[in-house]
Amino acid sequence: MSQSRHQHGSGRGMFGGGPGVGMPVQKAKDFKGTLKRLAGYLKPHRFRLLAVLVAAVLSTVFSIISPKLLGNVTTKLFEGMTMKIEGVAGAAIDFGYILQILLFLGGLYLFSALFGYIQQWMMVGVTQKTVYHLRKEVNKKLERLPLQFFDARTHGEILSRAVNDVDNISNTMQQSLTQLITSIIMLVGVVVMMLTISPILTLVVVLVLPLSFIVTKSIASRSQRYFMGQQQALGELNGHVEEMFTGHRVVKAFGREQQSIAQFDQVNEKLYHSGWKAQFISGIIMPLMTFINNIGYVLICVIGGVLVTQRAIAIGDIQAIIQYARQFSQPITQMANIANMIQSTIASAERVFELLDEEEETPEAQNAKVIPSPQGQVQFCHVQFGYKEDAMLMKDMNIDIQPGQTVAIVGPTGAGKTSLVNLLMRFYDVNDGKITIDGVDIAEMKRGNLRSMFGMVLQDTWLFNGTIRENIAYGREGASEEEIVAAAKAAHADHFIRTLPDGYDTVLNEEASNISQGQKQLLTIARAILADPAILILDEATSSVDTRTEVHIQQAMNELMKGRTSFVIAHRLSTIRDADRILVMDKGNVIEQGTHEELLAQSGFYADLYNSQFKGGAKRQEAM
Repeated sequence: MSQSRHQHGSGRGMFGGGPGVGMPVQKAKDFKGTLKRLAGYLKPHRFRLLAVLVAAVLSTVFSIISPKLLGNVTTKLFEGMTMKIEGVAGAAIDFGYILQILLFLGGLYLFSALFGYIQQWMMVGVTQKTVYHLRKEVNKKLERLPLQFFDARTHGEILSRAVNDVDNISNTMQQSLTQLITSIIMLVGVVVMMLTISPILTLVVVLVLPLSFIVTKSIASRSQRYFMGQQQALGELNGHVEEMFTGHRVVKAFGREQQSIAQFDQVNEKLYHSGWKAQFISGIIMPLMTFINNIGYVLICVIGGVLVTQRAIAIGDIQAIIQYARQFSQPITQMANIANMIQSTIASAERVFELLDEEEETPEAQNAKVIPSPQGQVQFCHVQFGYKEDAMLMKDMNIDIQPGQTVAIVGPTGAGKTSLVNLLMRFYDVNDGKITIDGVDIAEMKRGNLRSMFGMVLQDTWLFNGTIRENIAYGREGASEEEIVAAAKAAHADHFIRTLPDGYDTVLNEEASNISQGQKQLLTIARAILADPAILILDEATSSVDTRTEVHIQQAMNELMKGRTSFVIAHRLSTIRDADRILVMDKGNVIEQGTHEELLAQSGFYADLYNSQFKGGAKRQEAM
């Protein structure tokens, strides 16, 4: 979530308003409950927060006193000059008194700055520690969430909650809490100081306030719909730009540049009109507020002048009141802006807490079992499973696979091939029945131990930003250089790695675009070889390499699969003829199983699949 934040100047007028008025603010569903829960994260730092409060009070009080003292200086100067003009004998300006006041003011400003620094320093520590623990909590929560959670949400949404929303909380806590404290103290202090000088002039300042609110509210209500249109158009524009630049090759290949530009121009025009109206209408606020402020200043000067002539107040007090009137606007403006920021932050906190409250994986058994030396025997016993309770995908599935067997899983898209693997690795739990490895129910095993038995090579390669050596070594912690090189050689990756300028120290960029797709696949295979698992899962691992490389990979795979139970998800049936068993799946269930020859002899579903692929391949060869 991208949330715009505005801080408005405090010295431009008496009362609120600014460029950001009218911006739509995301609101929380349960403001009080979320605020209370967020405050709970600050509870361990309550003594530091108390120190922040004390520092904020001292810093603000010092700055509140200064206008009154400056007013006294003005009064003393005025009295001295008046007596001189009137010809009073021995009349002179008391510069000694003025110097004392100025030195005292300098000390006040110094202490105010010092306590302001202490306040910020302590608040930064509280904020960063709080957000540090919150981020750790979010990260640990993500590790405990089931795969179903990630399958049901986009990566962008999860990242937004884990990164952007937490960052929004951090910024608001660091900026807004201290501003809120100082604004309240400033507002109360300024009103008290003005009342001690002149209740009548204080009333003038306060009476102008409703007019300011009326103007701000009327303009904000008009600009709100334009800001919403601006945000909507901006979202459309961002989506279009991201889509076009992500697929720019396809756009160019089909010659759709002009259509893309035309669509961009259309959305950009919409954004221009919405943005122009929103910014213009909200921009009217500042001139109007300045006008209202000037009316207030005029009234203060006129009424204050009358009071001076009546000797009800000193002339320096008018100066002090004008300064206090300017200070009076600062906390009001800040609190209005802080209110919007807090609304946005509570909404972000609510999204983070929703993530933290998500249902976690089924807890492991207290006496979870560990298989120290797995053999690789796998059994599905009367397994029932469905992603939804009322729609079972697998019904009474029974499979018995002996150690060292190569099992191919085939079937049309959506047949349940990937679901079977997800159940095997316990990314999802079965609804009924059980899955065992070497006779041990996987529901009674430690997830870490269970998944350490598997090595996976998927059709979609995954490599992280780091060296080739680090990517291969990801397969097993503490692997030596010799073991890494041996794994690369077994995967027929060593040769191409050594042809790179930095060899095994070559750094792969974010998308590993500095090597080919086939080379990426070789590295993931090397990683699986290094892991030395008891059970292999291969999802069409050679689909991204050329024919010559495929031969090498197949040889490496045959060597790797020796003595290991292997599950091969196959799309090209010609690659699984030698499998010990072929499981034919359709609509979530195993409808046929046997060897390649046995299944062909049955002339069933598998035979139809195989013959359709074989005939298609034969026709293509004849056409060539």
